[in-house]
Amino acid sequence: MRRSSTFARQVLLVRVGRRDGLAGSGSDLVTPGQGYADRQRIRYGRFDADVEAVRPISPALPMTAPVDESPAMSIPLLPGERTAARRAKFALVNACTLSSLMLGMLAIFLAMQGEVRLAAVCLIACVAFDGLDGALARKLGVASPFGAQMDSLADMCSFGLAAPVVVYASLAGSVPPAAAAVACALVAACAAIRLARFNVSPKDGRFFCGVPTTMAAMVLALTVAIGVPVPGLVMVAGVALLAFAMVSSFPYAKLARLLKLPPWLWFVPVVGALVDIRLTFALVVVGYLVSGPLLWLHQRRAA
Repeated sequence: MRRSSTFARQVLLVRVGRRDGLAGSGSDLVTPGQGYADRQRIRYGRFDADVEAVRPISPALPMTAPVDESPAMSIPLLPGERTAARRAKFALVNACTLSSLMLGMLAIFLAMQGEVRLAAVCLIACVAFDGLDGALARKLGVASPFGAQMDSLADMCSFGLAAPVVVYASLAGSVPPAAAAVACALVAACAAIRLARFNVSPKDGRFFCGVPTTMAAMVLALTVAIGVPVPGLVMVAGVALLAFAMVSSFPYAKLARLLKLPPWLWFVPVVGALVDIRLTFALVVVGYLVSGPLLWLHQRRAA
């Protein structure tokens, strides 16, 4: 009952203030008192009356949070010392990232013109630039959150969009368009999920959680470039399997760990590539994909 009378008193003060303002100084603006300086003000009356008063506290009128009018702050792209030399190094690293992005766009344009093998070569160059920018950033000491986010966006464009477009163009005429479209769309969707999960997950120096998008794009690009002789439907199934492998939880060894394998294990695929590069490539890809579930089972038994 007391709050209702307070609300009525506030409305009466607004009306009296408007009438007194018209009779006095010609202004009808009613400002809140000193005791209510921290209260939110609200406009009453017609749109041209310019009448303001303190918003009354009432259960019927929920309190609203004040609007933060502080100016936006710009975060520096390159943390630390901003010398000319460090800026040049930072620009070089980002140039590698943008080169990967531009080559991915070029691969899409070439695939639309039917040059699928040349488009696949552009994707292989994308993989090279993607590995180069991260290594340069760490070597030159200019690694930054901005560079990591930019690299992730470039990977999505080159490996999540350009790679499935090139594969779709290579499958044209050999499989039903709907089947090829579904398999390639799975690659794009799983690449987005894989990159987002990688950005928010803790880093493991030994294994990948799922097949990385870079390696998946390399497999697709080499498959198109060397022309692996497999039926179209088998190719579609392999593309879909590779997409699901990207978002799986199976551990896959990183390149640094693979380089520590015994030399004779590297000698076998090299000799096989000299005999039949297509068959050797297919066997290496299948072996790497199968290694994830096998390693997962081994870790579960050892735990």
